[in-house]
Amino acid sequence: MISAENKSHQKHAKLKRPQLGHFGRTELAVLGTPCGNIKKLFSSVSEHMASIGPIGFVDADHQASPPDGSQYLYFTDKISFRRFDYAGEFNQFQRRPYFNHCELVLVNGNHFAASAQIVVVDPKKPLEKKLDRLTNPVLVVKMDSVEIPDYLESYLNNVPVVQWRDQTEIAEFIRNWTVERLPKIKGLVLAGGHSVRMKRDKGAIAYHGVSQRQYLYEQLSQMGYETFVSCRNDQIDNIEQGLPVLPDTFNGLGPMGALLSAFREDPDAAWLIVACDLPYLTNETLKFLVENRDQAKVATAFQNSYDGFPEPLITIWEPRSYGIIFNFLSQGYSCPRKVLINSEIKLLTAPDPKELSNVNHPDEYQAAVADLRSKV
Repeated sequence: MISAENKSHQKHAKLKRPQLGHFGRTELAVLGTPCGNIKKLFSSVSEHMASIGPIGFVDADHQASPPDGSQYLYFTDKISFRRFDYAGEFNQFQRRPYFNHCELVLVNGNHFAASAQIVVVDPKKPLEKKLDRLTNPVLVVKMDSVEIPDYLESYLNNVPVVQWRDQTEIAEFIRNWTVERLPKIKGLVLAGGHSVRMKRDKGAIAYHGVSQRQYLYEQLSQMGYETFVSCRNDQIDNIEQGLPVLPDTFNGLGPMGALLSAFREDPDAAWLIVACDLPYLTNETLKFLVENRDQAKVATAFQNSYDGFPEPLITIWEPRSYGIIFNFLSQGYSCPRKVLINSEIKLLTAPDPKELSNVNHPDEYQAAVADLRSKV
């Protein structure tokens, strides 16, 4: 017999799951018209969506055969593009990483399900047998002189309606629908280091009248972002009262652990992370970073003027980077800069490169204090 205690026992950690569909984070199925029409619509939308970012397409081919039926996985470099032919099953957990870089995935809904749908009312492709796929209709498209059949009425209440001939209007709707779902920014002040070289807590140093972690928290909060201070569990009692903390849940990984902990807290946010060892950093540089953000990339970062590499600890990390970071960890890399160097990112030149200067040693601290006082 199962006791009440056993019923309440939770075997696995309760994690916040990102809002993913069958293929990607933002996906739309088009169904209710022949596949040829759906392909034409995909082409029209693709041109209209060029400024948003990469688009993925999901379709079916009833006649295709693999290059070699005996091969489980077949990779072909087609010079202008690359192709994998895979002979195994392909469930949603295997599919999603391939569409991770897409701002939108358009799905042929005649063959596949998606988390939201565009319903085409076309007598050539009635939907009586596919009503189970109408879980979240967002747009109805009618062929000329066609009325919505009675069996669809209850599924399409309060859903906007356009005509099939208005391809630009359809594409504009899809574009706006996608933009509305782009990830919002949250802030994270990295204050969980051991400060071995400085020999004192770098987050507690008061370059600007308050601790550096509080100063940066206020800068990000004033920009309108919900912001947290990242720290180790043994630091929580030392953090200033009123500062919301986000303790590391991935221990021993340094800044990468802090970033993963943030995505564990909210996997659907884009995290603007700022290290607490940047005393010269100003609100203007943070605004410049946000204003030049490319949501279609893995991250938006500044180029370090000293070595030319991206600076990972004043960066906007998009939600798509969550799984990519784990992929690097699985290959033995815990360096966030390594992730940026080997991913599609937007790299910016800082308005004032000095603002990216790290202060990690006591002599650097003394020089920074003198420099900041002279400017005041």
